[in-house]
Amino acid sequence: MDEHELRDWLRQVCDGVVSRRQFTRAMIGAGLTAPLVGQMLASVGLAQTPARPAFAPTRRGGGGHLRTLWWQGATLLNPHFAAGLTNADGSRLFYEPLAAFDPDGNLVPILAQDLPSVQNGDVARDGRSVTWRLKKGVQWHDGKPFTADDVVFNWEYAADPATAAVTAGTYRALQRVEALDSHTVRLTFAKPAPFWADAFCGNRGMIVPKHVFEPFRGAKSREAPANLKPVGTGPYRYVDFKAGDSIRAELNPGYHVANRPFFDTVEVKGGGDVVSAARAVLQTGEFDWAWNMQAEDDVLKRLEQGGKGRVEIATWGGVEFIGVNLADPWREVDGERASLKAPHPLLTDPAVRSALALLADRGTIQEQIYGRQGQATANFLNAPARFQSKSTRWEFNVDKASQVLESAGWKRGSDGVRAKDGKRLKLVFQTSINAARQAVQAVVKASMARAGIDVELKSVVGSVYFSTDPANPDTYLHGFTDIQMYTTTLDGPDPQSFMEQFTSWEVSSKQNRWQGRNNTRFVSEEYDRQWKAAEAELDPVKRAAHFIRMNDIVVQANVVIPLIHRNWVAASSRQIRGVELSGWDSTFWRLPYWHREA
Repeated sequence: MDEHELRDWLRQVCDGVVSRRQFTRAMIGAGLTAPLVGQMLASVGLAQTPARPAFAPTRRGGGGHLRTLWWQGATLLNPHFAAGLTNADGSRLFYEPLAAFDPDGNLVPILAQDLPSVQNGDVARDGRSVTWRLKKGVQWHDGKPFTADDVVFNWEYAADPATAAVTAGTYRALQRVEALDSHTVRLTFAKPAPFWADAFCGNRGMIVPKHVFEPFRGAKSREAPANLKPVGTGPYRYVDFKAGDSIRAELNPGYHVANRPFFDTVEVKGGGDVVSAARAVLQTGEFDWAWNMQAEDDVLKRLEQGGKGRVEIATWGGVEFIGVNLADPWREVDGERASLKAPHPLLTDPAVRSALALLADRGTIQEQIYGRQGQATANFLNAPARFQSKSTRWEFNVDKASQVLESAGWKRGSDGVRAKDGKRLKLVFQTSINAARQAVQAVVKASMARAGIDVELKSVVGSVYFSTDPANPDTYLHGFTDIQMYTTTLDGPDPQSFMEQFTSWEVSSKQNRWQGRNNTRFVSEEYDRQWKAAEAELDPVKRAAHFIRMNDIVVQANVVIPLIHRNWVAASSRQIRGVELSGWDSTFWRLPYWHREA
């Protein structure tokens, strides 16, 4: 981190854009010591948290219209089918979990009356059960009461393989969910559950109403009208939804938190591009908030000079990476492309994958494109820190990559492209349409060309690429390309669900309607064993060791090529308060408390 970047961070702390906590975590992550960080804060008069005028709305509503931009528009509003963050955030306007995760990864009760713990007797000491006591007086948007039966139904609904829910992994570990009374549920696990707060918490824990979805469970799950017209318990009620374009919602007059929410109406506008979204908040002030500012950092800094808005940064578990397809996406077997029955003719060669990893110029990508928005990394699992491997290293070396290919028999042809056994080393590299991602593609393509690899770039509009449409071959879940790049992240501060995406049962296929997250088609008995061992390990040190080993397996096999450990970055109007951006939950986790200061 250079002096310019450091001064910019300090300026943001002074302006209240970045909290002392966020600043401290970022500096320690960059290698500074805690005492030195404290001295830096003291040097600008921030040894203590600066006092700022507090404003707490004293009545529900009256805040007017909240205008937000999600440049990748949501395509559906059922949280159990929300494969991408855009769908999860859109759903969070209307649906809520039992508890959310704050910026430090701590649980905050939402639909729960209080939090279970070993101390209060609601978490069994053997890790096999947890009891949740639900908040009373909560109603669905149609006036029906929220009860324990709804919680039980969500387990039955998501765990049913025929539903093909993307949240299935969260609920699979549950042996039984039972209603002890109208507002108490007990979760019983088949094995000790070290992270019992996975089910019903955070993004993957949003709860849908039994009386609305029960007729559409199993094979009929995609036919439910409420997949597009939600009926939740959240602070806002459904008004209108245009897939990929916009969501409109209005204040829920019966919301279960007094004097909340503040805004009368909310709009989530989708589509467009990230730079236009940033400009609309930071420079022109047309919108109040913009999601996921994955633009070149220099662009954001210029736009901030407009004075209308500020960049918000939070610690996050997101990683921008290149996934390598081990199945052949160009060959069809039994009516299925990228089948496990058709190994990739190029990428199953370890030498090719090793070369690809050496040709990822992470330093340039971080310095010239991401800046303060992320750090170059060799790890797929980067956060929380206790799960980060110390044994991995990244290297950019075109000559070494060329030697690896040459030694493996990949010889340059007259056109400079390498070939072996009549197979040319040509790859299609896919990602979503986004200026930063296209810049990364260009960097990667240039270095690969120097080593004799022909790369064709493919870009897909975000609303298509991140959709869950089983009939659309251009989604990232299908993975019908050689290599592809996107960001994936933890749905909470625990990596169990996150690391499941490389297990054999998560392979994306025709059988699971292309809802499996393992679009690399990587299969490893050792990896599966490590994941299952972590699932039941109560000792936190031993459990962390399992996750570190999982990371090392996929990284050392070059099945994934991690590029950037991303920070979560958003753009906010300077008047918007109460957000408390969390990298472990939805942007809207605290939406009832958002308000506008004059």
